[in-house]
Amino acid sequence: MTYTSTLIGYPYIGEDREWKKALEAFWRHELSEVDFQVKIKNIRLSRLEKQLQLGIDMVTVGDFTYYDRMLDTAVMFGLVPKRFNWQGGKVDLHTYYSIARGNKTAVASEMTKWFNTNYHYIVPEFEEQTLQITENKVLADFLEAKEAYGIIAKPTLIGPYTFCKLTKGYNKVTQVEYLLAILPLYAQVLKELVNAGANWIQLEEPSLVTTLDETEIKLVQEIYAQLAGAVPEAKIMLQTYFEALTSYEAIMALPVQGFGLDFVHGYKGNMGSLRQFGFPKDKVLAIGVVNGRDIWRSNLAEVNSTIQAIETLSNAVALWIQPSSNLQHVPITTSLENKLDPVLKNALSFADEKIVEIVEVTKFRRDKDGSTIHNLSESMKAIEALKNHPIRQNQVIHQAVQTVTIQDFERHSDFSHRQKIQQQALGLPLFPTTTIGSFPQSDEVKRNRNAWRKKQLSNEAYEAFIELETKRWIDIQEELDIDVLVHGEFERTDMVEYFGEKLTGFAFTEKAWVVSYGSRCVKPPIIYGDVAWAAPITVKESAYAQSLTKRFVKGMLTGPVTILNWSFVRDDLSRKDVAYQIALALRKEVEALENAGISIVQVDEPALREGLPLRKEDWGAYLDWAVNAFKLATSSVKNETQIHTHMCYCEFNDFIEPISALDADVISIETSRSHGELISSLQVNPYKKGIGLGVYDIHSPRVPGEEEILGIMRDSLQVLESNQFWVNPDCGLKTRKETETIAALANMVEATKSLRKEVKQSITR
Repeated sequence: MTYTSTLIGYPYIGEDREWKKALEAFWRHELSEVDFQVKIKNIRLSRLEKQLQLGIDMVTVGDFTYYDRMLDTAVMFGLVPKRFNWQGGKVDLHTYYSIARGNKTAVASEMTKWFNTNYHYIVPEFEEQTLQITENKVLADFLEAKEAYGIIAKPTLIGPYTFCKLTKGYNKVTQVEYLLAILPLYAQVLKELVNAGANWIQLEEPSLVTTLDETEIKLVQEIYAQLAGAVPEAKIMLQTYFEALTSYEAIMALPVQGFGLDFVHGYKGNMGSLRQFGFPKDKVLAIGVVNGRDIWRSNLAEVNSTIQAIETLSNAVALWIQPSSNLQHVPITTSLENKLDPVLKNALSFADEKIVEIVEVTKFRRDKDGSTIHNLSESMKAIEALKNHPIRQNQVIHQAVQTVTIQDFERHSDFSHRQKIQQQALGLPLFPTTTIGSFPQSDEVKRNRNAWRKKQLSNEAYEAFIELETKRWIDIQEELDIDVLVHGEFERTDMVEYFGEKLTGFAFTEKAWVVSYGSRCVKPPIIYGDVAWAAPITVKESAYAQSLTKRFVKGMLTGPVTILNWSFVRDDLSRKDVAYQIALALRKEVEALENAGISIVQVDEPALREGLPLRKEDWGAYLDWAVNAFKLATSSVKNETQIHTHMCYCEFNDFIEPISALDADVISIETSRSHGELISSLQVNPYKKGIGLGVYDIHSPRVPGEEEILGIMRDSLQVLESNQFWVNPDCGLKTRKETETIAALANMVEATKSLRKEVKQSITR
């Protein structure tokens, strides 16, 4: 048996987010395109050098991106939406970034979650374009690595089935046309890679771990039969991740030379398939045995046992040992973390440490004569020390979770009764206008926060600044004539980190960044202990903002499931139990806001959907406790108190029922990039509670016109009653500039006033 250490992919943002900084400097015209390309190349090569230094046998290329790899694949094949007026040839950076971010004349392409992760990809759009190879980007990366380091790397690209499955714009008829157009282009890319000397080519097919029907299986078989026929000399590693492979027997018969399986998140299913069906003896098996999606150190003795079991069951010709997925979902290195609890830090493993784990266990498997010293037991000691940490031993919290009852999940009255009470208590106009929560965090806001964190600014001075900024934006909102206001969240950095800092059981890093979408990077908190409410978190700022105006100001909280899903979570408790701990803590915060006179409380759950299992038949158990966690946090308030929630950038068409089950009085949802789809869904699955269909895209710098917004609102009234419909942007405005924010909100308010007149006139006719 031969063993090879490799990766599916490695983070591209850089240890100090050099990639993000280069992108944003280029967008601000502070870097010329030439200088930008030089910086990007240096970042790209530094990643390869790091992997080589850490001892990886087979380095992967093609996993780097200028924004998003699905977008890279789309533009490589000329899949450019017609509204961007591309005329063929290599896609220039202006067009590339316009697709991702929009421009003055064209709306950006839709953005949605990459399977069940917190990463967002750009959705390809097929409009029956004439497809072509604009540039073989993967080949360029392969040749660059060959020239720079003299290595034959493993090129990777999104596989044809997954890419086509995630593309929008075709139907059953045009899907055939689409596949006939794109498969020869995939074949051309593979052919050029083989001719350049590539020994192996990795095609990533995570869609093969979702539920496949017979038609889809036949489609996969046809795709790979055509590729094998067109490029028989290509050695393809068909790579899956995030779950166990479905339709195992059929997939194993595909004409490829290797299969990559996830033995972390798909351990039970993939091990079961190996036991039942075995593995093709003439093929290579790539085994994901180190968790590529969490930050906890692996028990290498257990990993070695897993490899041994896989080896016995599979009889594969060779094993590639690797993480379970691309490492872009974890931070880069623990070496930069100098302030963490030593017990915690010793139990952590980021991307570089996971490479060390992979290399160590690979060397152990090769060492047949025991001539090399290995320390597989060290990881077990670190894990055990964290398990016994006092922060995990709060029996009061454990008991509170165990004694939750059904009544704790229920409001005092049903929605129809609450709606009447709230309409009378709040007295809001038809189509109330509001925003999602945050307002632009200017350079001045960031400078003051940094100075305060570095103790260069006193607590009193910082709080005075926050109050001034809050008052300024309360005044702006009143001038804009927005109906329900927010305080702007100027005291907050990240919507999860801020709450974690105020609750027990959380730890925070200095440089542990991961990419969320585009250049947006976050530092997820680490939930490593028991979570509890210690003192009011948001009451002071919300009450102050409310004191400045006679209009209602929303209290703004992040929901329990989003805090869970956007954190790195301890693995010694079930996710349900951790979610309930968070929910019980937030329940006290909601009650504190209500007691302080806040009549509307928004508890955001943008990450509710991304926690779903990848197979729909497995959704039930997750949704039961996830929905209950939200209700546990929000159900104790009076009927008069209106509970809002917010979700963004995920497919809602098959998710209306769980949204309704949250029993929130009002939900706001992103629809600016996918408005027509949700309208169609609501026609089939009506929603009866209050709802705000986001009327413009805050992830783009463009300012939508009044007529554009009004058109979206008119469409919304096809599926919503007037008394249901709220008007808002599709997400928070923290990342936008002040001028564009005010201009867009002004248009939103004017469009709302126009709609009110139209509805009033239609009633009086």
